[in-house]
Amino acid sequence: MARLLSVNVGLPRDIAWKGRTVHTAVWKNPVSGRCRVGRLNVEGDGQGDLAGHGGEHRAVFVYQMESYRYWEEQLKRSDFVYGQFGENCTIEGLADDAVCIGDRFQIGTALFEVTQPRVTCFRVGIRMNEPRMAALLTGSGRPGFYFRVLQEGEVGAGDEIVKVGEAKERMTVAETNALLYFPDHPRDRLKRALRIEALSRGWRESFEALLQSQQHGATTGNAGLAPAAAAHPAAPGFQTLVVTSMDHESADVLSFTTQSADGHALQTALPGQYVVLRLKIAADGPTLFRSYSLSGPLSTERYRVSVKIEPSGTVGNYLREHLRVGDRVEVSSPRGNFVLQPGERPIALLSAGIGATPVLAMLHALAEARSTRQVLWLHTARDGQHHPFGGEVRRLMGALTNGHSYVCYTRPDSSDKTGEAFNATGRFSRSVFETVGLQRDADVYLCGPTRFMADMKEALAAFGVAKERVQSEIFSGSESMTPGVVGEVARAPHPPSNEANTGPLVSFARSGISAHWDASRYGSILEMAEACDVPVRWACRTGVCHNCENGLVSGAVVYEPEPLDKPAAGNLLVCCSKPTSNVVIDL
Repeated sequence: MARLLSVNVGLPRDIAWKGRTVHTAVWKNPVSGRCRVGRLNVEGDGQGDLAGHGGEHRAVFVYQMESYRYWEEQLKRSDFVYGQFGENCTIEGLADDAVCIGDRFQIGTALFEVTQPRVTCFRVGIRMNEPRMAALLTGSGRPGFYFRVLQEGEVGAGDEIVKVGEAKERMTVAETNALLYFPDHPRDRLKRALRIEALSRGWRESFEALLQSQQHGATTGNAGLAPAAAAHPAAPGFQTLVVTSMDHESADVLSFTTQSADGHALQTALPGQYVVLRLKIAADGPTLFRSYSLSGPLSTERYRVSVKIEPSGTVGNYLREHLRVGDRVEVSSPRGNFVLQPGERPIALLSAGIGATPVLAMLHALAEARSTRQVLWLHTARDGQHHPFGGEVRRLMGALTNGHSYVCYTRPDSSDKTGEAFNATGRFSRSVFETVGLQRDADVYLCGPTRFMADMKEALAAFGVAKERVQSEIFSGSESMTPGVVGEVARAPHPPSNEANTGPLVSFARSGISAHWDASRYGSILEMAEACDVPVRWACRTGVCHNCENGLVSGAVVYEPEPLDKPAAGNLLVCCSKPTSNVVIDL
């Protein structure tokens, strides 16, 4: 007979961890007497990170006493207490390899339904004082599971757990867990899982992504876990290309076009992607890496790169002063997830300054396809002297049946005439979106300076464009994800203090930081990125969740520990990898 041994609750609190403050409710304590269970929570309980925990399908977390005993043996521990694994209900019986998603149980006066296995993160490792715990729980097939509350009621220690229903499609918690996190993802089992009505939305989307990736011929990686930043893996390495033309697009933007030296076909980029350049400016100086969007039409013959020349920009000024037609440059394969999506929705290409480059490539693709979609080109520049691609955009818009453009100058000079190269003075705002006829259901592609993008996201939200309809590109790095970490001040990426003089060189291409690997100081590339304040995404820190999956531009790594499922070829998991040679990482 299955039985409820303890009901455990805890409210979020701040704890110290590796010099940071983490907001977490992973510490749970037993409740004396009976306790009310609501639709979203056990009374007196809370979650510190609602993005990863809580909600209707994760209202109550359950863990088994049999698994307690297993971990006591594995970890050589005898100090466990109820709530040790952050669970709300410590139970006896209902093993993960016996309970199925969709099973329903009566406990006390409440009715529950199993919705998904537990998704573990780094905080359970803090609670257990075992950093590997997220990987151990998932890899062991003993993750525990979540209940959805079908009928609110009261429960208490000693209550019998009575099975009152089950799903038509039978798949255990352990099978469901393995189907997502382990390397084998059979199509028939994915389809079976998707027929389980009780399966939570997040798991359903992961299984759908795995099915789609198989249909598209993917042979490596885990599309059910990979974040958007890793969705389009590219082959690592650099190729030598020859500069065939150079053009000054404005007072501070230079374009140069490259082709292969031997005439071989180049990889076709997706519209909006970028390449990484590897440059040696001085013979005795460091190797520099810079990421630049491809700004021209899609081609297997040539890549066009457009660079803004900043007054103090080392690489931009070097390219302007020294790069000439016939020179050779080292260029990576195209990469990046800021890409034009197919469909019939209206499109808004919204940019400022050099942010025009990736959306210009999208405009080229739409014009080449003679798209009939509603396309709105929205661009802001300082003045006519600093307005690149104006004539090119006007020619491309002419190829679109439903294309319209609107350009704002923030500080036009006396030679700039309204109605010719630009439409209005000022900046984009909610009222301007109304004036130009931006449709609220449009797919918006946004690129420009950091402040501009923050302002535009706010204005678009106020205008009524849903957050999920807005894609943005950040030139100088990526958006970080540090779940539960609070109070941190964003800092510009920088070399680490007391950098080592030997060891493989680790280069974070998008942040412009390179430093030598110090094995005595860092346990993973993630820890090195954090020491350099390079923005990075993570959650489990042990190779399970793939939130930290990013592009490996060049070089090789080893894993410690080995991830449960390897990333796609051309990518790496920064949370559990170490360099074995000089590496360039797409961060």
